[in-house]
Amino acid sequence: MSREERRFEWPDRPEDGAADPSGLLDLLGVAAVLVEADGRIDMWSPQAEELFGYTRAEAVGRYAAPLLLRPEHREAAIRLFAEVMATGRCWAGAFPVRHKDGGTRLVEFRNMRLTDNLGDHYALGLATDRSTVQEVERQVALSTRLVAQAPMGLSVLDTGLRYLAVNPALAAMHGVAEADHIGRRFGDILPGPSFKDLERAMRQVLASGAPIVDQEVVGRTAADPEHEHAWAVSFYRLEDHHGHVLGIANVVVDVTDRYRAAKEADRAQRRLRLMATGSAGIGTTLDVERTARELADVVVPDLADMVAVDLLDSVLQTGRTDVGEEPALFRALAVKTAYATDAEQALVPPGRLTAYHADHPAAHCVRTRRPVLITRLDRGDVERIAADSEAARLLAEAGVHTDMAVPLIARGHIIGVMGLARARNPQPFDEGDLTLACELASCAALSIDNAVLHQHIRSAAETLQRSLLPHPSPRHPGLEVAARYRPAQAFSEVGGDWYDVIPLDGDRTALAVGDVMGSGIPAATTMGRLRTATSTLADLDLGPARILTHLDKITLGLDPYIATCVYAVYDPHHAQLRAASAGHLPPVLARAGQAPELLDLPSGIPLGVGGAPFQAVTLPLRPGDQLVLYTDGLVETRHDPIDKRLEELLRLLSEPYASAEETCDQLLQRLRHPAGHDDVALLIARAHPLTADGAPGPGRA
Repeated sequence: MSREERRFEWPDRPEDGAADPSGLLDLLGVAAVLVEADGRIDMWSPQAEELFGYTRAEAVGRYAAPLLLRPEHREAAIRLFAEVMATGRCWAGAFPVRHKDGGTRLVEFRNMRLTDNLGDHYALGLATDRSTVQEVERQVALSTRLVAQAPMGLSVLDTGLRYLAVNPALAAMHGVAEADHIGRRFGDILPGPSFKDLERAMRQVLASGAPIVDQEVVGRTAADPEHEHAWAVSFYRLEDHHGHVLGIANVVVDVTDRYRAAKEADRAQRRLRLMATGSAGIGTTLDVERTARELADVVVPDLADMVAVDLLDSVLQTGRTDVGEEPALFRALAVKTAYATDAEQALVPPGRLTAYHADHPAAHCVRTRRPVLITRLDRGDVERIAADSEAARLLAEAGVHTDMAVPLIARGHIIGVMGLARARNPQPFDEGDLTLACELASCAALSIDNAVLHQHIRSAAETLQRSLLPHPSPRHPGLEVAARYRPAQAFSEVGGDWYDVIPLDGDRTALAVGDVMGSGIPAATTMGRLRTATSTLADLDLGPARILTHLDKITLGLDPYIATCVYAVYDPHHAQLRAASAGHLPPVLARAGQAPELLDLPSGIPLGVGGAPFQAVTLPLRPGDQLVLYTDGLVETRHDPIDKRLEELLRLLSEPYASAEETCDQLLQRLRHPAGHDDVALLIARAHPLTADGAPGPGRA
């Protein structure tokens, strides 16, 4: 076979079905030289031209030793060549070679003997620049060392997201051995839902080439399945120097400590916000139920999924906190859930009384004055926190998994319990949550206790107020009388408003309405003293102006109280009304067939100021006429001018009513502010013809 017939062919491209070439050989610039047995060059690759400087025409057919070696190196090279050709063993090593430019280069060789089909031997030499090989070796060694010892996780995945290489740090993070990673897909190693987004991100990087840096992911791996960890993950697409996509590099840094610190800082800020919200939003009124609802509104949903606020019934009824040996009786004040759930039916509804079993957390709080924290509920714990077996079933079905009971302690006494639970919120309560709940409960307990105390004081004041007011007969000589007293609403103080209807000699009737400035039991007591004094002075048959003068002196001795008052005397025989005012709102006179009007009485000064005389006015009051006396709680509001409110009073009195009683009811219903911030005393006297026995005869409505 001729030499030409033995030539090797170098294909331009790989055959169909072959994989794409690696770029490593191109990087190394591996040259191929075929030498015949006698030492002449038979083949010379393009890479050899670049490595040695000689063209193919300059090299082929010439003896290799004199062309490529300096004289001092030829003997050693010929000896190595002969050994390879004789034994067929390969030789590898570095040898100095003369370049065409006259310089010497150290070249890395791989020499081997080849035999063709005729039995002739050839020497094939594969060569590359020694410095290039050493550089690649250094890079590989450095990469290997970094990958093996780096504290961050490193991995390489192919384009199908199968692991090709994993370092020990990443294997430890995953809890899967390095060898068990190789060939397995990313989703097989990290199957959790939190890693699905990472898989999509990697495919995006493979498609676009744009890296993703420090993307945070939180999840659980086989290394620590009980706890969440956080990682900062970066992805880079890998390409060879031809631009072919090789796969993706993954760099993972464990940032769990940073994540937990940030999470704890966020929780601390949330707790501060809750405390601020609680301080501002709890105790805005002196209403017990509303204060309990405000507490529930603060803790749900930011702290708990559901909450129940219960108060000891003994505190509500008597103010006492000692429940004795009997099971504590609770009254539910507020219940709230973060979302619609059947578990709400397991909570005692507001207003209902209940006595929890001895092992219930609420009963435990009352006995020990200490909170109860159940981080994770088992079946027995669910039955423990429930009022009964049906409630336990509802709580279990709703997924309640953690629970707290916190005592409401005010002024050193336990007054109730707040119970909290989580179902949808997957995080169990911890000591931090318990501390926050105790702080909120402490704030709310003082407000609730203040509201209870106010309620008892108000109840006592209202009882005193009502006991001091008269129960006038609706029939007096020539008069039909109706009167009403309405205390302020539950969260306001009872005032010192009063009215009186006093029978006098000669079929006359004294009518009085007054208002002590102030509130509570002291104001009610002062009102009672003034009313008693008014009745006593009325028996002396003094005129209205003198009555007010004496009342003024009495009030001066009741410092610091002052009061306003209207005092009038009606004489049915003369159809005459004589009246005087001590700084009070003007009465209304509604004459039969005429528009109601405000009486222009000399206003005088309030009682208790002293130093000024009072003046009385005499005016006719004929059958069918109606006199309306009232305190400011009927007409005053916090937003409307008093003139506008008095006009509304006159308008309402212009409507026909069947009786004085109906007139009272209509005025209270249609004129008094719904919030009822102040007391109201209302007295209406309607004149009727005087009969022979002194009773009022039939008259016009």
